[in-house]
Amino acid sequence: MPQHILIIEDEPEIAGYLRRGLVLEGYQVTVAADGAAGLAAARENQPDLVVLDLMLPGIDGLEVARRLRAAANTPIIILTARDAIEDRVTGLESGADDYLVKPFAFEELLARIRVQLRRLQSQQQNEILRFANLTLDTAAHELRVNDRRVELTAKEYELLELFLRHPNQVLTRDVIYDRVWGYDFGGESNIIEVYVRYLRQKLEANGETRLIQTVRGAGYILRED
Repeated sequence: MPQHILIIEDEPEIAGYLRRGLVLEGYQVTVAADGAAGLAAARENQPDLVVLDLMLPGIDGLEVARRLRAAANTPIIILTARDAIEDRVTGLESGADDYLVKPFAFEELLARIRVQLRRLQSQQQNEILRFANLTLDTAAHELRVNDRRVELTAKEYELLELFLRHPNQVLTRDVIYDRVWGYDFGGESNIIEVYVRYLRQKLEANGETRLIQTVRGAGYILRED
């Protein structure tokens, strides 16, 4: 599954240049032209990394960085024309992981993106995700429901990990398709329903409470009633 990069940049030429370059490198790319749109895009489909301009219309980049950091540990690379030391310090203190000044070489940005994604992957490899009676060891790919060990197929694991990384958040069918299968099965496909049913059967095998719930007309959510 390609890694997802969110570009929040109000200059169309720069945004288009970044998008084309990153798509050619194999990344999935979303572009937002202002701070509010960027935050909405991040909520709808959490990116693996954000490239963020500081001088944005509406909500400025520093505030966007603070809100993104408060919501998740997603790496943030600030890309801006502001080159003063105090701007760099403020940007990093707002929650950014790196700071690159315009004009920039695409190759340098790409190298910095790869560094941040490797760091994130290393962190996630040893992560324990917990929700209600579920414990998922992401290094061992091991799931426990209470004290019961549960075997998962590869796609069941990916789907459950997606839910566990976004608890109490409605995940639409489009988001699930994109993050788990990486391409469109078409509107008539019931592959998501099939795998949700598989997971429910395994998570509720001993009469446990249903945690993966259907939100009619919207998608699915992992939550406790």
